[in-house]
Amino acid sequence: MAFPRLRVLQAATALALSLATGASMAATSLKIGTVVWIGYGPFYVAEALDLFKKYNLKVSLQIFSDPALIPSAITSGAVDGGMLTYDQVIGQVAAGRMQKVVMPIDYSNGGDAIVATKAITKVSEFKGKKIGFNPLSPSDFLLSYALKVNKLTDKDITAVSMTPETVPAGMASGQLPIGVTYEPSLSQILSQGGGKKFHVVFSSKDAPGLIADVLVFDEKKIASMPTEISGVIKGYLDGMAYMKAKPDEAAAIIGKAMGVSAKEVKEQLTGVHNIALSEMPKAFAKGKETTSYFASGEIIGTLLKAKGQITTVPPTESTFDAQFVNALIKK
Repeated sequence: MAFPRLRVLQAATALALSLATGASMAATSLKIGTVVWIGYGPFYVAEALDLFKKYNLKVSLQIFSDPALIPSAITSGAVDGGMLTYDQVIGQVAAGRMQKVVMPIDYSNGGDAIVATKAITKVSEFKGKKIGFNPLSPSDFLLSYALKVNKLTDKDITAVSMTPETVPAGMASGQLPIGVTYEPSLSQILSQGGGKKFHVVFSSKDAPGLIADVLVFDEKKIASMPTEISGVIKGYLDGMAYMKAKPDEAAAIIGKAMGVSAKEVKEQLTGVHNIALSEMPKAFAKGKETTSYFASGEIIGTLLKAKGQITTVPPTESTFDAQFVNALIKK
């Protein structure tokens, strides 16, 4: 009669092992703060197709209407990580909040822009004009840079605070002759009046690498969950590969996430450069081109300090952690 009892014990043991294995394999859930931006297309694809699953992750993108709110959400733990622009990272590190770049995502190549009425043809004509933009955001930084290279300052304009999404309505009302925003709001402005009312006066194409989007985690998360962060990066790369292999399907997915058509997605993708894995180490390496954080960081830091947004410019090395990219490159 011992044999049936042994079988029962074996079955119970097998069930316990199965449950334990299932528990250990349960996907880790991560929340990543982001905004609606064409450069984040690979993340939209990866989330929609659950491409993070094979890395034992469930990644949920948390959409913010204001990118300036994401750093505080990372600090509070409301999200595990976020997609920021590099100037935001410099600001955080300068304030002692060690939120570091773990992966370059893209740099804007015309997708961020300063638009104006047809009567205004150059930045030097901004003097004394109302300009709508989101303070302490990439739009603020792009405007500051445009003013500086044209020998103007923020004291020469009348700033009107608004989110990127509300800039199109502000310009349509006729109250604002100039606005700063990014896609898809940029296309909304340029399409007004059959494309005859507004035009681009200055864009990120005039400052390559300065408006750079990055994946960010604070140093405590980096130390406590390196495997998960590596999985997020791998899922993103899988999303980018899918975009290359199936551009039509990917455009439809991204369009759904952004609230635009697949055709508009393809048009907007021309204004951004998603950085391939093979290119990523260049962002972390010392160089004179603004696609290197050492070069762009110096320009950004100087501007932020001049605007009083930071008191000291942090060392570039303190703004990133290249271990994840370096490990993937070596494979």
